[in-house]
Amino acid sequence: MHFDFQKLAPAQRYKLLIGFVVPRPIALVTTRSKAGLDNAAPFSFFNVFSENPALVMLGLGERPDGTPKDTTANINETGEFVVNLVDESIAKRMALAAIEFPADESEIDPAGFTLAPSTEINVGRIAEAPASLECRKYQAIEVGDKNRMLMIGEVIHFHARDGLVDPETHYINEETYKPIGRLHRALYTKTADRFEMPLMTYEEWCAKKAEEGG
Repeated sequence: MHFDFQKLAPAQRYKLLIGFVVPRPIALVTTRSKAGLDNAAPFSFFNVFSENPALVMLGLGERPDGTPKDTTANINETGEFVVNLVDESIAKRMALAAIEFPADESEIDPAGFTLAPSTEINVGRIAEAPASLECRKYQAIEVGDKNRMLMIGEVIHFHARDGLVDPETHYINEETYKPIGRLHRALYTKTADRFEMPLMTYEEWCAKKAEEGG
């Protein structure tokens, strides 16, 4: 079975992409309008992009009437946002933040979140999140018929829940960090069932093949 993406409608492409490219990390993005209204919205078209500079990328959409959603409008206005990561402890509250509240109503209180001040920017971070990435707008790229935008942000400050990061090695505590991933429709997945596959060098691979008589 195969599909010619040039002939499929965008909605059909969307179903295939989000159904197969899984699990996807979730960015619970907080922004603040120029008027001072706080907004929170989850996005699973999201990932890190590089470490030097440290960049994250969001795939932002628009409302059915063609107007930008609050997250897009706020970032374009202020150039600042926070990516709050999502774990099992805040999963249900993240889903509440996905409700399309009116533009003049914040999702923070209805979802049961607490805003904590950021260090470098004028946008609050979610205190209950396992980690929060303070970002400044790096570049915005309009794609398609201008109905989607790739928003690239530079991470300028990083917050992590106490006990999640080894301060010496900067490794994550795998026992206490329990992120969730987005699948498709209303499906999500936990990440507790993990396994390790150490990466071999070419020399190690050659030695292993020799031992096996290959």
